[in-house]
Amino acid sequence: MKKLFAAFIVLILFQFSHAQSTYFTISGKVLDVETKQPMQGASVFAENTTLGTTTGRDGTFALQLPNGGYDLIISFTGYNTESKHISNNEQAELSFFMNPKEKLLQTVSVAATGEVKDGWEKYGSFFLEQFIGKTSNSSSCSIKNADVLKFFFSKKRNRLKVLASEPLLIENNALGYNIRYTLDSFTHEYSTQVSLYTGYPLFEEKTPASDSEALKWKNARSKAYNGSVLHFMRSVYNRDMTEQGFEIQYIVKINEQDSALKLKNFYSALNYKKDDSTAIVQIMPNQQRLGVIYVKEKPDPAYLTENPADPSDFQFSLLSFLPGKQLTIEQNGYYSDQNDVTINEYWSWTKMADALPYDYVITP
Repeated sequence: MKKLFAAFIVLILFQFSHAQSTYFTISGKVLDVETKQPMQGASVFAENTTLGTTTGRDGTFALQLPNGGYDLIISFTGYNTESKHISNNEQAELSFFMNPKEKLLQTVSVAATGEVKDGWEKYGSFFLEQFIGKTSNSSSCSIKNADVLKFFFSKKRNRLKVLASEPLLIENNALGYNIRYTLDSFTHEYSTQVSLYTGYPLFEEKTPASDSEALKWKNARSKAYNGSVLHFMRSVYNRDMTEQGFEIQYIVKINEQDSALKLKNFYSALNYKKDDSTAIVQIMPNQQRLGVIYVKEKPDPAYLTENPADPSDFQFSLLSFLPGKQLTIEQNGYYSDQNDVTINEYWSWTKMADALPYDYVITP
């Protein structure tokens, strides 16, 4: 009996130690840059996750996160948003000094671009298509406070710019999330037909009304994850691309035409390097354009309707790297230096309606 009890204690200690090793705690303090006074109620969250908190009376915070990399976001009404990359390799106490927004300068700058008075009526549907998306999930996704959006059109630059006076409140009934999205900016260049948006999303899991709704959300999240950028980055990190359903190819120009070069060893082609001391993977393909094929699912029918010339038996996406730039991938699928890589084809078609947080895990 004593041996059995001792073995049970050892098992508990092992499980506790293992649980501890899969999480890390980040802590710090938020202060006003001018007065150096602590700021109570500042929002602190890991961008693109369900994990966040607020500062206490003394301006301090503590946040427990699964191992990996994140952008830690600090926001407070009337102040510029601050961000810092963190990972389980960084355990130091952090200090953030918040700067008040320059309201006058902001007003003058925005007014000069020419706000469209009936902006939502004129551009609302277009904005939803470019930001929420046009996938099968998008019809179940809505912005609850669209009145905070401001639309500006520049005839000289032929550009649409969208700002928000408050964080957007997005309800995704397809995946079961409420998303608080602090929109930095949204721009659409009509000359190139390219839309770009940046911001800071914080996810919150909705409470299902029934077991059937919980199962529906679980299945929908799994489908959204399969073949996604998050799925791909995790499969690269774990060196199991083939098992997960991914293939990669170099895309090169031959006689002014794009051609795909099949690769014998995916990881050699990526110049895959893993630093065991930091648990970080770095890749830098020998060619700047990398074709990514996901063979376990076909493209969304709506995508094929809009892109009839694209493959119909698999999902094809394109990653374009800047010359000499490498990508750093952490174990949760976060990848840094995101401005050094451009995403096109299928991945660029899926937007907020199909977005999942970095702390998403597949459950049995």
